[in-house]
Amino acid sequence: MTTTPAPPVRIGRAAVGALGMLAVATGALESVVTPTLPLLQRELDMSPAEGALLSIMLLVTGALITPIAGKLGDRYGGKQVLTRLMAVVSAGGLVSALAANLPVLLLGQVLQGAMVGALPLSFILVRAHLPAGEAKVAIGVVSGLFVGGGMAGTLAAGPVAEGLSRHWMFALPTIAVIAATLLVNKLMPHDPPGRSDGAGVDWPGLLLFSGTLVTLMLALALAPDIGSRPLVLGTVVVVLAAFVIAWVAVERRAASPMVDLRMLARPAVWKSCVLTFVICVGTSVAVYLVPQLFAVSDDAYGFGASATAIGFFLLPGAVAASLAGPVSGLGVRRFGTRAVVTTGIVMMVTALLALAAVHTQIWHLVVGKALIALANGLCVTAMVTSTATSVERGDTGIATSLVLVTRVLGYAVGVQASGAILTAGTPSGSDVPAESSFVTGFVIAGVVTALSLLVVRTMSKGAKA
Repeated sequence: MTTTPAPPVRIGRAAVGALGMLAVATGALESVVTPTLPLLQRELDMSPAEGALLSIMLLVTGALITPIAGKLGDRYGGKQVLTRLMAVVSAGGLVSALAANLPVLLLGQVLQGAMVGALPLSFILVRAHLPAGEAKVAIGVVSGLFVGGGMAGTLAAGPVAEGLSRHWMFALPTIAVIAATLLVNKLMPHDPPGRSDGAGVDWPGLLLFSGTLVTLMLALALAPDIGSRPLVLGTVVVVLAAFVIAWVAVERRAASPMVDLRMLARPAVWKSCVLTFVICVGTSVAVYLVPQLFAVSDDAYGFGASATAIGFFLLPGAVAASLAGPVSGLGVRRFGTRAVVTTGIVMMVTALLALAAVHTQIWHLVVGKALIALANGLCVTAMVTSTATSVERGDTGIATSLVLVTRVLGYAVGVQASGAILTAGTPSGSDVPAESSFVTGFVIAGVVTALSLLVVRTMSKGAKA
């Protein structure tokens, strides 16, 4: 007589709430750098390019960790991998809290980047323990709470950094991550392991992908000096192309690739990835440039805002982003993914071009940033939700990881490019970029985002991407 495995235990609101609390805590820890970046640049004597590097280190690590976390979660169970991943995140938060200089802070951000893998692992748990309809809603709620945590971090980081110290703005959300992880471990039942292909971690693919990301960031950092060092930049571009070709070749032959290129070839997945990347490039330009513009001295063309004031000015955008998750989920169910994404892209392009044309008052930046945050939340949540529900249950982790990796890459490219634009636009002997460099950044972001409509036209009108 054969025995069949017991069905997974259905979870209640308390367990979903625990995942939501973890999403809030990790979102807060991820977001504290953005409103305080001008303050960190002053205290640690960083250039705009170094500031951009700091703001993307967490994202780069996330791009490396997320597909592995999703694959391991599909194989061994989401809960087991999630709790171990959060131990790494907690260690990174403590390192960042204790950092006395830029290299140590960069190390802390590298470790914190493991938090990006928490979302696909949460989706694995939700799909393992809830029916399909309820899983869609829960995925939207958890995604929205992650953004809501970003709102809390954005608002609190400045006052904490100025009232206590920059060390505490990392320490407090790290404590919240530890507490939420313990709660998830207690309330969330173990999900059954998925199918195993018997292969281990794709270390060659991971190393080549790491080299690709590092070389890409180096190429963007060197871009402002293309006139004085064209040979160096050209060499970096050649090395980048070599890394990409080698990585693709290794992934195609690997028994258990870091990124399943066959899954990436599915229309529902690759379209979501392309759209997410382009949309996040546009979004990240505003994420980086708006706080920098707030911080520019009011003797020039800026507003001379403190870290606390910047956090307050960014709050409406964080609120809009937190509302975008549930709204996007409802919109996808009623109107389909294409309608939601088209609306978000048009809104974002309009806001970016408006910021390029008009940015002389604080409310111009506040409203523009809020519209961009809302549009980004609508689009990315629609992409993640549709991808998560368009693949087999056992592929949820890796499929959503692909979308989240492209989200991270889009942010990293956009932020690094923005830092390069400001560095190139800063006159020699000055630490204030030319106002035209901000205009250039917003215009480029608007044009790049508008190009994503070419992909949207090829999507079906239904709920699936």
